[in-house]
Amino acid sequence: MAPSQSPERVASDPLEHAASRLAEARSVDELVAVLRGHARRLIGADGIAIILRDGECCHYVEEDAIGPLWKGGRFPLESCVSGWAMVNRRTAVIADILADSRVPHEAYRGTFVRSMAMAPMGGPDPRGALGAYWAQAHVACEAEVNILERLADVAGEALNRLAGELRRRRHDR
Repeated sequence: MAPSQSPERVASDPLEHAASRLAEARSVDELVAVLRGHARRLIGADGIAIILRDGECCHYVEEDAIGPLWKGGRFPLESCVSGWAMVNRRTAVIADILADSRVPHEAYRGTFVRSMAMAPMGGPDPRGALGAYWAQAHVACEAEVNILERLADVAGEALNRLAGELRRRRHDR
């Protein structure tokens, strides 16, 4: 907690409350549940997806959205925006999914998604990504991107701490 912040201030800040819960997560499932419970509302998106890297694939492990996305799906890193965010270690902000070559248009055809932002989770070696989606044409503003990146950064730190559990999950499959 910053010296200028009182405990009451931190407790009343929804983003910092979510970040604190992410930092304290004791399992990947708990981490995913916290993201699912907070990210969409905090960002103001019509949907979010939590994606974990699984070797050379992106595994869409959870979502909270106005319509179905890709929960349970696995896609090659090079064929999706979440993979692009992980490989390039930076956030993608896409105002029009139909006008961006990083977007696999066929995969989005049956969804509500028209705009998106995708942030990598896990620092210099991302272990996942957090995606936010909008049903209307939308350019994610600085505040929305900052919230997405803050959640992704804290979740990434927790994923790094939980790396052993991630390896066991891949091995047990």
